[in-house]
Amino acid sequence: MATVDRWLLPDGIEEVLPPEAARIEIARRQVLDLFQRWGYEFVVTPHIEYLESLLTGAGQDLDLRTFKVTDPLSGRQMGFRADITPQVARIDAHTLRREGPSRLCYAGSVLHAQPRALTTSRSPIQLGAELYGDASPASDVEVISLLVDTLELAEVPDVHMDLGHVGIYRGLVRAAELSGEAEQQLFDALQRKAMDEIDALTEALPDSLRRMLRALAELCGSRDVLDLAQACLVDAPDDVHAALDELVAIADALELRYPELPLYFDLGELRGYHYHTGVVFAAFVPAVGQAIAQGGRYDDIGADFGRARPATGFSTDLKTLVTLGRMPLGEEPAGIWAPDSHDVYLWQAVRRLRADGERVVQALPGQQLSEAVQAHCDRQLVLHEGRWQVLALD
Repeated sequence: MATVDRWLLPDGIEEVLPPEAARIEIARRQVLDLFQRWGYEFVVTPHIEYLESLLTGAGQDLDLRTFKVTDPLSGRQMGFRADITPQVARIDAHTLRREGPSRLCYAGSVLHAQPRALTTSRSPIQLGAELYGDASPASDVEVISLLVDTLELAEVPDVHMDLGHVGIYRGLVRAAELSGEAEQQLFDALQRKAMDEIDALTEALPDSLRRMLRALAELCGSRDVLDLAQACLVDAPDDVHAALDELVAIADALELRYPELPLYFDLGELRGYHYHTGVVFAAFVPAVGQAIAQGGRYDDIGADFGRARPATGFSTDLKTLVTLGRMPLGEEPAGIWAPDSHDVYLWQAVRRLRADGERVVQALPGQQLSEAVQAHCDRQLVLHEGRWQVLALD
């Protein structure tokens, strides 16, 4: 292998250099401070753990995106985390075991065996918040509101929110008593809004069910869609009406809180259908072909850890927020250049300045004062009248 090949990184894996790394870290601190002000507690999860824990309730998509290795100590399969949400669910269900609502948040790198799209990173910094222990729409409103505030903090422009509810489709499919294979085929056709395929897959159903399932593919658009849905689904089972009522209640609350936020509704959107159980939502911006943040309700995700709990939350990629946003991160503070010297009084002066929050760069042997600007320094420590003093660079 040629020496130059040692510097190559795998496709979709990137390193972050100054000053972009500083921007990302400052953004991380600001967002976590926002989460803390909302009452969310920060947790740190392992980068690698046993595979069955990582894939709990997550479905085939996460399985395909998880790097798998064999633990040399136990011989069991392990995985590098591709999604932090199942890990946080384990913390809530098994480790903390709190009664009542629990608010947790996280920020950490994840690794994807396959990217979500050809242009996306395989090593995003996943940032998210989860609310456990409350099944009411109020929790969904809270996490969506926290997501909106996060995007506002990052100053991401032209955001619109896409909302749906998988309970509507689940209720209709349950009433239709479709086989597993037929349900999967219908699911795929709905995602593509392939009307001819939907008609063919539902032709043997009663007229009312056939009409309602077909309507899901067309019930998309502005708030008026919810009024139309209540008319189109009037013959639906009670659980479908309950799901639609939840979506209406969440939409009403969001319109009151964020009257300028464009809301888009798609009752045929089944993002995360295999593990979501209620409302699903995603944030989009123009010229980006995929969601920049997403979330929803996934009740009972902790069941495999011995404690089923209602849950809702969202996640996003911190690097994407920094790239798309105009977050006021401030400039890196200019530093003070200290000469190469073993003078103990110089060392004491440097320590005092650093303790006061100043950035002090001390020259190494052979470095000249001319290199101070390259080190982003605009001042220098100078021995003047027997004391080390901070003066402006000449």
